[in-house]
Amino acid sequence: MKISDVKVGMSNITLTAKVLEISESRDVQTKYGPRSVADAILEDDTGQISLSLWETQIKSIAVGDTINVIGAYSTQFREKLQITIPKNGKLEVVQ
Repeated sequence: MKISDVKVGMSNITLTAKVLEISESRDVQTKYGPRSVADAILEDDTGQISLSLWETQIKSIAVGDTINVIGAYSTQFREKLQITIPKNGKLEVVQ
């Protein structure tokens, strides 16, 4: 799937994109207790999208990496489209 094809409310999204930017991690309170989250900006030849990175995902990728996002879902946060990888999804760096 291409980034331009992602719409709010989709699930089981699989895409390959380059990591342009990763924000500083911040601690947020969730229903599961406090957790660390950061935002990555991903880009492919059709556009850009924000990816929420949780806990161990934050350090698993770096700016400049090309990654595969598998099994993600899309939401809208502060009027911005973003994708999140659930526990049963995968985040892989392409070699």
